[in-house]
Amino acid sequence: MTNSPIPATGIYAALATPRQPNASKGDAAALLDYLDAIVAAGVDGLVLFGSTGEFVHFDVEERMRILMLAIKRSRVPMLVNVSHSTLAGALDLAEGAIANHAAGVLLMPPYFYRYTEDQIGEFYSQFAKELAGRVPIYLYNTPQFTNAISAGLAERLFSTGAFAGIEDSSGDWQLFTQLSRLRPGLRFQLLLGSESVYFRAKEDGADGLVSGIAAALPELIVALHRALASNDSEYVSQLNARVTEFLAYVGKFPATIVIKQAAFLRGWNLNNFAFPLDEDSAAELIGFRGWFREWLPETLAMCAQMPPSVQ
Repeated sequence: MTNSPIPATGIYAALATPRQPNASKGDAAALLDYLDAIVAAGVDGLVLFGSTGEFVHFDVEERMRILMLAIKRSRVPMLVNVSHSTLAGALDLAEGAIANHAAGVLLMPPYFYRYTEDQIGEFYSQFAKELAGRVPIYLYNTPQFTNAISAGLAERLFSTGAFAGIEDSSGDWQLFTQLSRLRPGLRFQLLLGSESVYFRAKEDGADGLVSGIAAALPELIVALHRALASNDSEYVSQLNARVTEFLAYVGKFPATIVIKQAAFLRGWNLNNFAFPLDEDSAAELIGFRGWFREWLPETLAMCAQMPPSVQ
């Protein structure tokens, strides 16, 4: 590689993407202000156009425009998801990320259609061959949205030395354990993309968390990460309870709705959704807003009052 990449560790906020009203374009000005606020909360890095960023709603040209502006603005390392349904599309996005000095790229298997493990392996091999080590490549495992990456396939790919790590968003504890067992023989970064298992995974050697919740509540996830590092079990338990409470609402709606609505209620321009809500969902979202307005001040106060052991 032409530079000395810094391995991704700690808390990476998976940014949501502000949208222009009634359009398929991102709101770049809103994104940059929002990005600044998330960074100010103390995250270690950012992820652009991941699943929380709803990358599938934007074409390649729009993703390239936004990534150029966002990378230039960020004061922390930024990983860019370059996933696409085609190899050519993923490579175009990766070239844009490289040209703008992204800290790394995330790549999920090609989505929508089903592929065999050998076909997925070849997709990754060709991608890595074309990039020729110019940027760290992280496997991006989101089986709820596309083809899964098994522990066996991950081992095969990591053994080539062409991949820097993996973000596993499956929430599958057995898979995390299998990946963790590969690490003594293979060097790679192991990032979790699921807050629900991070509490356990951090203790068992995970390098960090790519968090959608941190797109709306970075203070909470940063505080939890620091508490875990300090072994303050009581404070960890209090913070983890708050994470669980928020996740209970996330599961009631399509993937990004609650995260974007929470961010909007905090003053960030993320109130435009890519699809309409039915009447019952819209009513339930009103209930979430009332709950969140009461819940947020207590949560932020808890994050701000870190015990001496965590500071």
